[in-house]
Amino acid sequence: MGSIGTGELILVLVILLVLFGGAKLPSLARSLGKAQKEFKEGQREEIESADDDS
Repeated sequence: MGSIGTGELILVLVILLVLFGGAKLPSLARSLGKAQKEFKEGQREEIESADDDS
């Protein structure tokens, strides 16, 4: 439980395509990728600052 299978992933992609349309999906994916990158950088910085404090 907790992992997404191929069928569920395809269903989610179809729903996104219907909701946002084909033209907006690349920009949506790009913004999600940027948000994920920024989140990971923030985590990395937090871990590094915690290590420096020790």
